[in-house]
Amino acid sequence: MPAKTSARSSKSLYDVHPGIAAVQDWVSGLKTKTGRSLDEWLREIRKNGPRDLKALREWLKTKHMLGTNSTWWLADRADGKGTDDEDPAEYLNAAAGFVDKMYAGPKSALRPIHDALMKLGRSLARDVRICPCQTIVPFYRNHVIAQIKPTTRTRIDFGLALAKHKGKLPARLIDTGGLAKKDRITHRFELTSKNEIDAEVKKCLKIAYELDGK
Repeated sequence: MPAKTSARSSKSLYDVHPGIAAVQDWVSGLKTKTGRSLDEWLREIRKNGPRDLKALREWLKTKHMLGTNSTWWLADRADGKGTDDEDPAEYLNAAAGFVDKMYAGPKSALRPIHDALMKLGRSLARDVRICPCQTIVPFYRNHVIAQIKPTTRTRIDFGLALAKHKGKLPARLIDTGGLAKKDRITHRFELTSKNEIDAEVKKCLKIAYELDGK
């Protein structure tokens, strides 16, 4: 099993998602918590478990008294899925594909905005990690501080975690309602050109970064 890491591959534009470490912790602790390692569970499932995925989850839950997360993860592993949630190299390979797919077709004109925001994030501090998901690209410090989301064919929403900020914010910054919903992202800039990534955007990203260090 690869060592836990938050480092970025020299060949990748992106960083390993924090969730990878959580899955690796689950795998490494499985023997202690359940009496079987991942490989031992997979052998048991292949020998005695139901072939149907839904039935397999129920079998793991009722016969082996496993919790919901372990039930789903083991069933997915047995079905040959979910390895990009555990292997940093597989995640980074998938991450590049996530981003390419986001900007395929009609949203391709938004890619320069994405790339400019990536450059901005990288210039902010060395501990900023950029970890794509399938529909958004979050920036992390200790937690998510910002996210890139290609929302329409003509607009990227650049979301920011500003719940703890007490000062005045730019008038063009839109309240997402995230504070009331207890979401990390509470405000967003609507960007239709990379030229709109101005001093206000840079200042607010820096504020979100600094807030997450407190």
